[in-house]
Amino acid sequence: MSRIVLDLADRRPIWTVPDWAVERVREALPAGWELTRIQAPADGSGDGGRGPVPEVLEAVEGARVYLGYGVPPEILEAGAGTLEWVHSGAAGVGSSLHDAMRRSPVLFTNSAGIHGPPMAETVLGMILHFMRGLDFAVAAKGEGRWDQDPFLAADTPVTELAGSTVGILGYGGIGREVGWRAAALGARVLGLRRGSGRDDRRRPGGLAQARGGSEAAGDAGVEFLPETGGLDRLLAESDTVVVSVPDTPATRGMLDRERLGRLRPGAIFVNVSRGKIVDEDALVEVLREGRIRGAGLDVFRTEPLPEDSPLWSLPNVLLTPHVSAVSRGFWRRETALIVENLSRFLEGRPLRNLVDREAGY
Repeated sequence: MSRIVLDLADRRPIWTVPDWAVERVREALPAGWELTRIQAPADGSGDGGRGPVPEVLEAVEGARVYLGYGVPPEILEAGAGTLEWVHSGAAGVGSSLHDAMRRSPVLFTNSAGIHGPPMAETVLGMILHFMRGLDFAVAAKGEGRWDQDPFLAADTPVTELAGSTVGILGYGGIGREVGWRAAALGARVLGLRRGSGRDDRRRPGGLAQARGGSEAAGDAGVEFLPETGGLDRLLAESDTVVVSVPDTPATRGMLDRERLGRLRPGAIFVNVSRGKIVDEDALVEVLREGRIRGAGLDVFRTEPLPEDSPLWSLPNVLLTPHVSAVSRGFWRRETALIVENLSRFLEGRPLRNLVDREAGY
């Protein structure tokens, strides 16, 4: 009897696999397969991968497939000799790219792109928060003031998304969703991604799944910038810069003091990827000096954000506590990915979302 282990009972209710999704996976299994559902709480925060409990290790022994939040080395050790495919319900894979994973022959997939639609909507909300002056309205309401002055001033920063330029650093599953929405509202979209000419079909497009089209449909009208010099041009030309690159050694700290200084005066800065991509101290300086319109931040260098962080008190900062991906639609997309990949695995076809262990995503 072949076994698949489902270890997705996250301690946070919204990320705990629902019963209907478990049954959908079970129904997709052919004769001769069994599904073991782990009831012990898992932890999918960050990239997941916290050490498993004995119940999980016992279930993985002799199993062929493991579905969890991250893949700690203990999973690979317990399933040595039988484990063929492991999948993470998280998009990031930093905690899973340990030596055991790099040496392992198992197929490794993740959930990149599954979070794209809700994250893109959060990004759009953050952009409009500043472009339409909602920060002024929120501040005035908190003080019980009817204040039109920030909107009516000759130099008001209140503007429109249509006709502006949105630069997306990391045009993958999330970036594509942002780009399609921004372009649909009339923005010019600049995109920058690693190896702009490579085949991205290994990642599921939330856009493609939602619209029944191809991923390429989400690239229509996007101006892709070359890797060499592209980032400097994106920073210089964009009215809004959206950061959606994965956290890898190559991207960590890439938006340093010098590069943040190249943002256009009055630009909006949005980060929904990882806090370590950005020099947070330098960003605080840019915001304090009013060199940019504002920043929408869902991720931070240290999480939870420390109580003494100046980001709490800056009026031109919109903070969300690393929740941009939260959506009740997650399990519909995640289950579809798992079931599709299960079919591919059983038929010996290439899996979607295979992780590039060298690139780190």
